[in-house]
Amino acid sequence: MQVTGLAAVLIAAGLASPAASSAAPSPASPAPAAAVADRVLRVYNNNIENLVTNNADGSCTRISGPDHLTSMLVDDAGRTGTAGVVAPDILIVQQVRGTGQASAYADQLSAKFGYPAGTYKAIVVWDDPEPWGSTHRCDDQSLGDLKKKQTNGIIYNTQRLSLAAGDVSAYWSAGWLKPGTAYGNGAGCTLYKPPNNDDGSTNEWKWKRTSAIAARFTVKATGTSVFVATMHLPQENRQNACAGAGDKGIGSTGIHLGADATSLLNASTIRIVGIDANRTGIPASTLSTYGMNGYGTKATNGSSKIDYLFIRGTVQSSPIGHTVGSTKSNHLALYGFIAF
Repeated sequence: MQVTGLAAVLIAAGLASPAASSAAPSPASPAPAAAVADRVLRVYNNNIENLVTNNADGSCTRISGPDHLTSMLVDDAGRTGTAGVVAPDILIVQQVRGTGQASAYADQLSAKFGYPAGTYKAIVVWDDPEPWGSTHRCDDQSLGDLKKKQTNGIIYNTQRLSLAAGDVSAYWSAGWLKPGTAYGNGAGCTLYKPPNNDDGSTNEWKWKRTSAIAARFTVKATGTSVFVATMHLPQENRQNACAGAGDKGIGSTGIHLGADATSLLNASTIRIVGIDANRTGIPASTLSTYGMNGYGTKATNGSSKIDYLFIRGTVQSSPIGHTVGSTKSNHLALYGFIAF
């Protein structure tokens, strides 16, 4: 990551200023006591599509952050919009426009549960990624333009979780097979970044939407370490699994973890990876080497399952297969409630 990009990540995470901790309640307030008693970590993963959905007729619909959150946050019975919906601890998101949209979305989540602005903070890979593409399949160009900047992020609850400056990984690139390249059982794969990015100016910066990032959080009440990663693989991964130079990825899925991320993972008790892999048929056991299992049994994008949530931890059973059918995005949200 460029130095300016890393600085933006730290600022977005609230790590650049001691004032970032001011949103947390004082020890005398009731919220920390509830947090100690609540030994469940609530985690969601969703490609939010810049909060603009594509419809079958070529139109697009803009979704507000509060409406999107209401559509995917669930209670223990998998129901949305009930009094039993508890504030989440971690939202793993793909396809946000940058720090501005991620931070606004985080503040909307804070407001939804009556917390002060800044209670939820966002980490993003690229602070303000360059635009790419043309219409993005929207007949209203103003909505298509909202999808031109894309990056990935992690939103977390500062009342429950802390994050040290050294516990944010450098970004790592996805792998891909550049169009026109022979696959050769992985031999044609490269990292998806310059000079192996898209030809032409229209999609010159498209590779940035697939940059990944990870962080190692600490549960304030117990000291439990929690690894979280967000990834978005290119569409080309559906036909040809690529994770890097001549590399098909873990289990020939196109998935790989960067070196910094792997170090953070190895130092963590609970481990979570949320990913839009743009690939069907990825087994739940794919990350078993890291002690992780996949959750989510249903299609997440039309009739295809291309989104995955892998967790190491004690995950509560889900009456809806860890997949939220009412999610207001082209991708359905996945969730896992982890006892610790």
